[in-house]
Amino acid sequence: MRVEVLISTDALLIHCHKTSIVWYIIHLEISFSHLIPHHVCMAKGKSDGPRKRFQPRGIDILHEDRDILVVSKASGLLTVDDGRDSRTAYSALTDYVKKGQARSKNRIFIVHRIDRETSGILVFAKTEEVKSKLQLDWDNTQKTYLAIVDGTPEKEEGSIISYLTEAPSLKVYSTKDKKEGKRSETKFKVIKPIGENRSLLELNILTGRKHQIRVHMADAGHPVVGDIKYGKRIHGNRSIALHAFRLTFDHPFSGETMTFEAPVPPNFYGLGGLIAQEEKPKATREDKIEAKKERNKKKRP
Repeated sequence: MRVEVLISTDALLIHCHKTSIVWYIIHLEISFSHLIPHHVCMAKGKSDGPRKRFQPRGIDILHEDRDILVVSKASGLLTVDDGRDSRTAYSALTDYVKKGQARSKNRIFIVHRIDRETSGILVFAKTEEVKSKLQLDWDNTQKTYLAIVDGTPEKEEGSIISYLTEAPSLKVYSTKDKKEGKRSETKFKVIKPIGENRSLLELNILTGRKHQIRVHMADAGHPVVGDIKYGKRIHGNRSIALHAFRLTFDHPFSGETMTFEAPVPPNFYGLGGLIAQEEKPKATREDKIEAKKERNKKKRP
């Protein structure tokens, strides 16, 4: 009865579609109270409504006002230019706020980033003042992700804490040296088994380091499905099962606590059923010579 009342009220602005909270309750048997913090208002996602003029493909507008722009990006799209790919959420949304007018002074400013391979919520500021306000309070922002990982953690919930640093190869790893790495903490909770040997997790990051969730889950022996960099390769797949699902923060001027959710992409749960492939070790020069000798032997009469 409580679920029916909450869904029917306009105060919470819950949008009922197949990737909404209601979908999770029905299909994943998650309790309603677990997913909705009752002390905040739920902002309605608009991703299944008509597209706004100049709205870029691969980006859904979740909320927009004079100060902030909240969007959900697709996996494979960079947040900002890395010097190799100029098509980014930042550049696409800059065009969006200019409304096709090259001389427009409308701008957006980057508040935070999520990995290219990760789908989900991004927040942009419309002025430098708003950007500064949001970043100063970013540690208090609640950042919730959904991930499908290999295996199932022994504990249903817990925390992973390590010091993260980045190698010259751009791969992030944990170190015990507090001076070398930055303290990073990820809280996890097992929501539901997926298939025979995978699990759906809810993760909250108390810090926001590069590749934090991906490294921490790999360290725990449960890499994110599809993560080539820290886990196993899946043939023909370029996505990873990691989604920036929910973001809660105080509006920089009104002070209102706002919660936004990004609809889970259609292929997210499909990744849970794909078969990972063990990486084959690269052949050494000696291996190649031996293989050639074997081939020559077979050719002899």
